[in-house]
Amino acid sequence: MAGTGAGYDLSVTTFSPDGRVFQVEYAGKAVENSGTAVAICCKDGVIFAVEKFLLSKMLVPGTNKRIFPVSRNSGMAVAGVSADARQLVSRARSEAHQYTSSYGEEVPPEILAERLGLFVHAYTLYGSIRPFGCAILLGCVDKDTKKPSLFCIEPQGMVYKYKGTAAGKGKQAAKTEIEKLFTTLGEDLTCEKALVYVAKILHKVHDEKDKDFELEASWICPSSNYTFSAVPSDKLKAAEGEAKRMIDAEEQDD
Repeated sequence: MAGTGAGYDLSVTTFSPDGRVFQVEYAGKAVENSGTAVAICCKDGVIFAVEKFLLSKMLVPGTNKRIFPVSRNSGMAVAGVSADARQLVSRARSEAHQYTSSYGEEVPPEILAERLGLFVHAYTLYGSIRPFGCAILLGCVDKDTKKPSLFCIEPQGMVYKYKGTAAGKGKQAAKTEIEKLFTTLGEDLTCEKALVYVAKILHKVHDEKDKDFELEASWICPSSNYTFSAVPSDKLKAAEGEAKRMIDAEEQDD
């Protein structure tokens, strides 16, 4: 049985002798091969941004979205196989709707994240199905307290809560930049300020060997009346221009 898993990767139900589930690891590789997605939990909300590769010059701007609304006060950015991610977006919307129908209020972020994590994990347990080849950055803002929260749900079903995180090809470099950002601005970071920095991070971690990319960004903050909304195109273009200027200035200083 030739191959990376030496036969132990033929089914998601099979552990290797050293306790690894290779198909779940392969799902992680699918995430690592996709464009970078970042999300930051700011003082006044949550901001999402993704590096969306332009696979063809004929693509219409805005197509093949990788940031999706879940409810009025929550949304998610995805990295990995977009088709898999859309199934999880649908599941998240269903969970949010069912909770509101049952209890008459918005689903708490922690409960939504845990339910999605359980759903993703279930797809690592049965031989007739395969794991989801995507990671999710789920952001929510409580409509009463205006408290933001951010979660990352990985292909194995693990759920982590973050101040800021990234997924995809440039994950490690992006996380390092986010840590520097929090060290510099700390608790004063707002979504308006963070917009320039997330644009800078994605341009900085972009591999020149990859195709050109379109920057997609959304937020839940005072500028959007605390509802999930795409960042206006004029603000996004201005942020990209400022981000490129900052990168050029850093390179000249070096």
